[in-house]
Amino acid sequence: MQKSVRYNEGHALYLAFLARKEGTKRGFLSKKAAEASRWHEKWFALYQNVLFYFEGEQSGRPAGMYLLEGCSCERTPAPPRTGAGPAGARDALDKQYYFTVLFGHEGQKPLELRCEEEQAGKEWMEAIHQASYADILIEREVLMQKYIHLVQIVETEKIAANQLRHQLEDQDTEIERLKSEIVALNKTKERMRPYHSHQEDEDPDIKKIKKVQSFMRGWLCRRKWKTIVQDYICSPHAESMRKRNQIVFTMVEAETEYVHQLYILVNGFLRPLRMAASSKKPPISHDDVSSIFLNSETIMFLHEIFHQGLKARLANWPTLVLADLFDILLPMLNIYQEFVRNHQYSLQVLANCKQNRDFDKLLKQYEANPACEGRMLETFLTYPMFQIPRYIITLHELLAHTPHEHVERKSLEFAKSKLEELSRVMHDEVSDTENIRKNLAIERMIVEGCDILLDTSQTFIRQGSLIQVPSVERGKLSKVRLGSLSLKKEGERQCFLFTKHFLICTRSSGGKLHLLKTGGVLSLIECTLIEEPDASDDDSKGSGHMFGHLDFKIVVEPPDAAPFTVVLLAPSRQEKAAWMSDISQCVDNIRCNGLMTIVFEENSKVTVPHMIKSDARLHKDDTDICFSKTLNSCKVPQIRYASVERLLERLTDLRFLSIDFLNTFLHTYRIFTTAAVVLAKLSDIYKRPFTSIPVRSLELFFAASPNNRGEHMVDGKSPRLCRKFSSPPPLAVSRTSSPVRARKLSLTSSLNSRIGALDLTTSSSSSSPTSHSPTASPPPHTAVLESAPADRAGDPTELSPCRSPSTPRHLRYRQPGGQAADSPHCSVSPASAFAIATAAAGHGSPPGFNNTERTCDKEFIIRRTATNRVLNVLRHWVSKHAQDFELNNELKINVLNLLEEVLRDPDLLPQERKATANILRALSQDDQDDIHLKLEDIIQMTDCPKAECFETLSAMELAEQITLLDHVVFRSIPYEEFLGQGWMKLDKNERTPYIMKTSQHFNEMSNLVASQIMNYADISSRANAIEKWVAVADICRCLHNYNGVLEITAALNRSAIYRLKKTWAKVSKQTKALMEKLQKTVSSEGRFKNLRETLKNCNPPAVPYLGMYLTDLAFIEEGTPNFTEEGLVNFSKMRMISHIIREIRQFQQTAYRIDQQPKVIQYLLDKALIIDEDTLYELSLKIEPRLPA
Repeated sequence: MQKSVRYNEGHALYLAFLARKEGTKRGFLSKKAAEASRWHEKWFALYQNVLFYFEGEQSGRPAGMYLLEGCSCERTPAPPRTGAGPAGARDALDKQYYFTVLFGHEGQKPLELRCEEEQAGKEWMEAIHQASYADILIEREVLMQKYIHLVQIVETEKIAANQLRHQLEDQDTEIERLKSEIVALNKTKERMRPYHSHQEDEDPDIKKIKKVQSFMRGWLCRRKWKTIVQDYICSPHAESMRKRNQIVFTMVEAETEYVHQLYILVNGFLRPLRMAASSKKPPISHDDVSSIFLNSETIMFLHEIFHQGLKARLANWPTLVLADLFDILLPMLNIYQEFVRNHQYSLQVLANCKQNRDFDKLLKQYEANPACEGRMLETFLTYPMFQIPRYIITLHELLAHTPHEHVERKSLEFAKSKLEELSRVMHDEVSDTENIRKNLAIERMIVEGCDILLDTSQTFIRQGSLIQVPSVERGKLSKVRLGSLSLKKEGERQCFLFTKHFLICTRSSGGKLHLLKTGGVLSLIECTLIEEPDASDDDSKGSGHMFGHLDFKIVVEPPDAAPFTVVLLAPSRQEKAAWMSDISQCVDNIRCNGLMTIVFEENSKVTVPHMIKSDARLHKDDTDICFSKTLNSCKVPQIRYASVERLLERLTDLRFLSIDFLNTFLHTYRIFTTAAVVLAKLSDIYKRPFTSIPVRSLELFFAASPNNRGEHMVDGKSPRLCRKFSSPPPLAVSRTSSPVRARKLSLTSSLNSRIGALDLTTSSSSSSPTSHSPTASPPPHTAVLESAPADRAGDPTELSPCRSPSTPRHLRYRQPGGQAADSPHCSVSPASAFAIATAAAGHGSPPGFNNTERTCDKEFIIRRTATNRVLNVLRHWVSKHAQDFELNNELKINVLNLLEEVLRDPDLLPQERKATANILRALSQDDQDDIHLKLEDIIQMTDCPKAECFETLSAMELAEQITLLDHVVFRSIPYEEFLGQGWMKLDKNERTPYIMKTSQHFNEMSNLVASQIMNYADISSRANAIEKWVAVADICRCLHNYNGVLEITAALNRSAIYRLKKTWAKVSKQTKALMEKLQKTVSSEGRFKNLRETLKNCNPPAVPYLGMYLTDLAFIEEGTPNFTEEGLVNFSKMRMISHIIREIRQFQQTAYRIDQQPKVIQYLLDKALIIDEDTLYELSLKIEPRLPA
């Protein structure tokens, strides 16, 4: 048996000679020996892909050689020095450049080398990399993929050629058959010739009789054929074919629009940016251009071919065969898959590039191109993500109107299944990047720009219109201008809430936003939210009555500037509650994360990020959860799929709570669980808080101190793990504690110097309970709180206490004896500071604790945090989802019982007690706001003896009352009706009664407009009626009632009115131009792109077109199931649904300030004025008959 491999030694020596003479790289390197850690200096020579090494530079015979093909080279750190040699020698060795050559095959040890200089080492690494032929291997892989791609195309063409060959053979057979029939007919004609010659001698009367008979036979045949054709036209098959053809025509129009969008993306952005990247001072690199526009050009070429094929099929109408076109499209879907996987990274690269002002300026110049129609680059990058779902819906409709025996049905079903597989991936990517696109869109609307929105971890929460009260000084409202100020015009602000910042902007007439110069960008870490004015402040009391308790304050305390206060006024109590809930949730998240970080790191030496990183359940996929690459507002990967248990676990995880997760969960939990299950989980976390932190994190939490009782977490039987046996540990304050200048909670760590205590009650000090936590009386030297004089409360030079932002301003910290220490930092522990801050909110003295019970500090904080978490979720649930409790009385009773149980907790802090009372009050009140009227109430108030007529009503009156009715109907829709596509089911009237009522109201208003126009007999009156209704539609546009605009334009586009050419000839050109403008605004073209852009640039109140959102929800529901095959909840889909519902509720919550006019409303709701569709068309034919053919 051969034991060694033979090689041509002469050839090897010849190659070594060439390497010494013509080698790519030559020089001395140190090679690590196989034994121990000894290094030998050798002379190396690199020739092509062979590396020779010699004992010296003059050696003629190589000591060895290495084949470098397929290897990799990387730098390695200097090995540790254990010897006791001179320090200078060790430093010289540490400065040398070490690198290792790794071989791709097994059994070959890596080659460790080093050299004296870093530059020489980099040159050797580059030369070895080139000798490994790595680039050639990559290029070979790319060429192989292209080859496989071309092979697929060739196979497709072969199949098509084979089909054409079979068709030609069939046609040849048909031609032969026709030829035989022609021969037979010719023979028959020859036999009939004697008969025809005999007919020429017939009597003329007989010829006339035969002629009449022939005419009658022809007439009877034509009549019979006409009957057959009419029967077929009325048959279900013909109706199905007509719908099928209409679907194809619509598909061709949509494909034309899509190709045009891709053309703008490539020629308006991609190619100009490539040229800019090649300039002397490029604003963007070629790599970034490739990352942003991956495969965009290829997708454009693909759809140009597909579009040409569709247009060619129309030439063969009415026979439309599409399956072969989709057969060509399906092999190219891997191009779409690459684009989809790159989409999130593409938007992140775009956001990073926009931080370069030169690139941002150049991009705005490209977007100003008229062809873009005001759309941004990220909008064009998103269009391919929606194209595959559009194909799926089209194929679904085609299959619905394609008979089962149709020749291409199986091909269409196969194409639909393949597209649905890709659509599932696309929906996840669209959901993950929704927040980035939203942030970029808002940043583009702000004229000055806003760099904080370019942070991809910044999550959008809420936007809306609020009124800013002019000035606040020393906590008192300035009444100088309040009497004459028009708050609606001068004080209206467009506000945007994100997880870390609050933006306040003014909107110009053109729709652009301008940040306020002072207080335009508020960092929530520096903010304190005050829901109600201080009960002891007489001026604040007056402002509360003045504004109807719709105002709230945000106290901003920046570290490098003087504190100031922003007073905002909400349009209604519901909207105020929603804003308060969202803002406080964001502030609580920031402060809770900071407080938990301090508590977990104190003594244990384990950081919270390390604790989260060590918990694999938060970032690693498992059988019951799958994560996305996108991080949420808490820097934790977003959930893509998960079981219900894991979602509930994330909801109650005390280490963090993402507000975007909370909003999505509360909007969509009905799809995968029940309210009773959610409430049971919250109750369990309140009673057993330690079950909300994974075991691994608890081990790290309690691992540092040897005295910590780790056995408490073993079996769950510790008295401190169960709330009913727990009591708050005595808290003491060190005698060396001293007041400092910082207004925030100052802790021992400078990193967390701005973290305050949790503020569940939004710092409302009025009507707060004065009960205190039952604790032992403080020792003689315990620090106490006292009330500062009013004239000193606003003195900026006065020393501020070490306190939470929730501590009232009139409370000041002092030490017994009036002595103040000079220490610049507070030595209070985090738990003690938390207890002091919360106790101060209740005007109580902070209790003390001794050193023997300091180990309970962290347990106490976790129990307090668990209580705050439960109250936070309940407050968010009650304030923003009150309909859940109105429709489910059992749920309401269970929540009330849980809150009452919380109130009975003897360890409850005053701040928590007040938060619980606030939730109870909000849950108990039946009517939260008087302005939320129902349509039935309006109808009852319109019982007037005589209704107005169309001629006596002005366009302004009609537009205002139409807007009022539309908004009342629109805001009455509960958000649970948007789940599950109930409006498309057979029992839609039972499942979604309010959506169906909105649709019915839309149709009735549109019918009323058409009926009023058709009631006039003369042309001039009809033309005047059309002009008046167009004026009403324009006023609705000014009132932001785009649903009303669509109601009127839809009526004017009905066939019964649109065909009245003589009437339209009397309508003025200005009215026609205005109507064309209104139709363009509410057009469904491009997924209502114009209407979406208009809604984005307008301030609420507004009434959008509901059908636009229902179409979006249908796209989501059609393309993606609620559960995966493994039974996991598709939370990416839930996130997309939640985004749409939040946008709808934004317009529902802001009401119009329009007075009701009963006579006008009675006219608009009078169904006796409405004429049905058939009668309308008959009237139209009677007014202007059809012209003869």
